[in-house]
Amino acid sequence: MKLLSQTHSPFARKVVVLIHELGRSDISIEHQETSPTNPNPAVSSLNPLGKVPVLIMDDETPLYDSAVICEYLCSQEDKTPLLPVSPAKRMRALRQQALASGMCETGIAIRWEIERRPEHLRYETLRDGLIAKLAASYAHLEQDVPREDEVTVGTIALACALDWAAFRELDQFMPGHENLKKWMEVFSQRSSMRASAYAGQTHD
Repeated sequence: MKLLSQTHSPFARKVVVLIHELGRSDISIEHQETSPTNPNPAVSSLNPLGKVPVLIMDDETPLYDSAVICEYLCSQEDKTPLLPVSPAKRMRALRQQALASGMCETGIAIRWEIERRPEHLRYETLRDGLIAKLAASYAHLEQDVPREDEVTVGTIALACALDWAAFRELDQFMPGHENLKKWMEVFSQRSSMRASAYAGQTHD
């Protein structure tokens, strides 16, 4: 199988980290640049939304988006704690993943309003509202920090989201949150996280 990925996408990194955690050396990872204003025909031919990640399965069927890919990869295992079977633990992991995805989508929208959109088209009221949503997510997580031994699709997604926010300097709007920072410091030392560090810029 092949994963079309991107070194600066938190959604793609989530899948890459999961691949490392599952020990899947049979999946090759290929970097692809994508942007709404600079479409990638190779990616768009597989995903009509033109986004990565896309997993090309053995029968050449493309699979997207990141949550679906993670579900598929975990389903190939007899049982994995990365996607718990217990309903309560599974729902917690999926809720964490949903929050992480929302944080990344919000962060991407913030970046359009502070640097990517032409300055005369930026909407400050929208920017401030988006920053408030991201700040509320940080505050929520500070009150519900994962355990150090809690390694699931959900915590992988959260770690990738928080590290991406720091990579894009969006965490400057979110001071404090010491408990969350301590958790991130520990989780970031996992070999899967070290092997997938963010790099590169979006090419609009």
